[in-house]
Amino acid sequence: MTPKKKKSRTQKIRIAPFVAIFIFLVCGAIGISLGEPSRVLEQARQVCLSCIGIG
Repeated sequence: MTPKKKKSRTQKIRIAPFVAIFIFLVCGAIGISLGEPSRVLEQARQVCLSCIGIG
């Protein structure tokens, strides 16, 4: 009988998804610190009001 060879499975960690998530979080933090969410909501309100003919 020959002994069975054990296959060593080494998982290769992909770095690209982690880099993309990191860049997304940095860009999100910069946008929040510059006040972009309030500006986006203000523009959305203006568009919505102009669509219904009030603004």
